[in-house]
Amino acid sequence: MEDLLRRGWPAESPAGDGHLIGERLVRAGLIRREQLEKALALQRESGEPLGRVLMAEGWIRPLDFYRELAAQWGLPFVNLVDEPAEAEVFDTARHDEYARRLYVPWRRRNGRLFLALAEPDADLLARLRAEYGPETGFMLTSRLDIVWTIQRLASERLVSEAAFYRAATDPDHSARRVVTPMQMVFGALACGVFLAGLLLKPGSTVFAGHAMLGCLLLGSFLLRAFLVWRGSSTFYQSRSTPEELAALVPGELPVYSVLVPLYRDAAVVPRLAKALRSLDYPRSKLDIKLVLEGDDLETIEACKKAGLEANVELIVVPPGLPRTKPKALNYALKFARGQFVTIYDAEDLPQPDQLKKAVLAFRKAPWDVVCLQARLNYFNWNENWLTRLFTLEYSLWFDWYLPGLEAMGIPIPLGGTSNHFRIEVVRAVGGWDPFNVTEDADLGVRFTMGGWRVGVLDSTTFEEANCHLGNWVRQRSRWVKGYMQTWLVYMRRPWRTFRKLGWKGFLGFQAFIGGSVLGPLAFPPLAAMFLYWLATGSRALDPLFTPPVLDISLLLLLLGNGLLMYFHLLAAWYRGRHALVFWAVTLPLYYLLMSAAAWKALWQLAIRPHYWEKTEHGLTRMDIAEEEGDAVGAV
Repeated sequence: MEDLLRRGWPAESPAGDGHLIGERLVRAGLIRREQLEKALALQRESGEPLGRVLMAEGWIRPLDFYRELAAQWGLPFVNLVDEPAEAEVFDTARHDEYARRLYVPWRRRNGRLFLALAEPDADLLARLRAEYGPETGFMLTSRLDIVWTIQRLASERLVSEAAFYRAATDPDHSARRVVTPMQMVFGALACGVFLAGLLLKPGSTVFAGHAMLGCLLLGSFLLRAFLVWRGSSTFYQSRSTPEELAALVPGELPVYSVLVPLYRDAAVVPRLAKALRSLDYPRSKLDIKLVLEGDDLETIEACKKAGLEANVELIVVPPGLPRTKPKALNYALKFARGQFVTIYDAEDLPQPDQLKKAVLAFRKAPWDVVCLQARLNYFNWNENWLTRLFTLEYSLWFDWYLPGLEAMGIPIPLGGTSNHFRIEVVRAVGGWDPFNVTEDADLGVRFTMGGWRVGVLDSTTFEEANCHLGNWVRQRSRWVKGYMQTWLVYMRRPWRTFRKLGWKGFLGFQAFIGGSVLGPLAFPPLAAMFLYWLATGSRALDPLFTPPVLDISLLLLLLGNGLLMYFHLLAAWYRGRHALVFWAVTLPLYYLLMSAAAWKALWQLAIRPHYWEKTEHGLTRMDIAEEEGDAVGAV
């Protein structure tokens, strides 16, 4: 017990006053004796400093704790909101170091520099004196004040790096430029040849184009069929047992960063707070960042009123273009202190043990597995037709397609949430591409190009499926536009992409990324011709489609759509959504919506390539969200 009492921030006051931080807080009336005893027990388990445990549990206000810590150290306490640091002594080029060591230069008085720090220890003080000079003075402040000061004084540099670092250091793999001159030339030549063919030999040209399109779509379909076979018969490599999870020692768990980007999401903040508190992970080792846009005052205020504990920090991104989620994530990544980092959306309900499963999976995985994608599904799956079809799609995509991709070594297009990373690798590759509006699909391909692997995590995060048509189209068109951007980026130098991915990965990239764009774009004209022929029995298409070609096309259309329906209903059945099985017959109508979104995406790629269409959250009935949230929390 005596050893535990001596472990605050520091173990013992260097001033030698004999007051220990835990007892000091009790005597000051800031915590109760039973809270101290509980905090000491949690400290025994987690190995984290006592102060961090107390604040993460919400048992003491950060300012109160840091004031007492300053008194124990015999240092002045400064509230950086009331007495802000001066810009003249702040070096914006060192913002990474300030965030890592949790200190900032405060002010210079009578030629003497004062540093404000949040987590002092003798080694840090010695290093800072060696670096800044023996006359350096020290003040104590709170961790939140340090983070706020760095954001305030280095905001311009932070925003610039978040938005333009990738484009500056790796322009070939940045979506800031939509198409290259060579791609423009090649596209113009292809269009010219096709138009000339239509004028000179329309029948042969249409036949050749149709054959080429059919081969591409057939290849994409065959890959998906193979993925269903591999994915449905492959156990997740990261599967963990309850006994393995129970055997995890809290003191050996790493600090885990959780980034939650929010924009116009005030309505779902209370539900978000509940989901974050439900995570089964030592709170003192949770480093949660709510990433907010500076002009979204309503959501900022909602987060402040949520009463979240001190392990949750608000990272406010100054307004600026491009206004995208990946830019916000790059900005927040500077402040993350975990060994691993994951992304959750505002409305997400992850299974409580997901972080522990991720830690266990990373420990089991080879060194080159740098990302684990959790499965995604929907809590409002049975709300209306749109949510039912959306759930059918996600059940097939995340439960069978992605494990199949993993088993085959094909680049996995990550989902926008619940991907878990080794944080040092994300930083090494320059973070997310802020100009790609489906940023995680791009990152999944980039990992594979770099020789790293992406795995699938046997845990589910439940999201809110769009229940409003307009909102669904906005979201889907953004996703497809991002797939178009990703394909264009990695086809700037096809030979290099082929060498990096290998033949299997390259063909898989064409079929899964390219096919996800080509299929929806081709569906309306092909379906229109089929319906015209079916309704009228017309022979007007005979000059363009000879009977053998027409027969093969009809076979592929009927067989392909029939098998896709079958795959979706099987995935829903194994997911436990038995009520959705019969809804699979309406998938052609859903494909028509996907096609509308794809054509909108193509139009936006031409006129507004980097525009991020906001997906509104909190549209579902709250009773559905609360019931599913309770069910997830009970897992």
